[in-house]
Amino acid sequence: MTSAFDLADAHLNGFARFKLALTEDVPAIKTYEETLWAETADGRDAPPELSLRLLAALHGRWTILLESLSEREFGRAFSHPQRGVMTIDKAIQLYAWHGLHHAAHVSALRARQGW
Repeated sequence: MTSAFDLADAHLNGFARFKLALTEDVPAIKTYEETLWAETADGRDAPPELSLRLLAALHGRWTILLESLSEREFGRAFSHPQRGVMTIDKAIQLYAWHGLHHAAHVSALRARQGW
């Protein structure tokens, strides 16, 4: 099931990838096992509010970072093992979609559960 934990983990990795792209020349990033990350104690046992607060703080930092970028910096890139070379500009689009995708999962679950 999709959760705030999954999104927090994904966006933590995304933020780090952007920072790597800004500070190294096309760094090779690694993937992570999302399902296994979700099974660790913090993913399993922490209250959802903790991940929501983490996301809010992380998105605050990410916004400051993105608003500071020059046009040239949006073209900086990292190398993803499955997706190949991705610019920050392209990755922003992917992470924006990812957040909306997770929100849609939560909305659908709320509707099914009558919350």
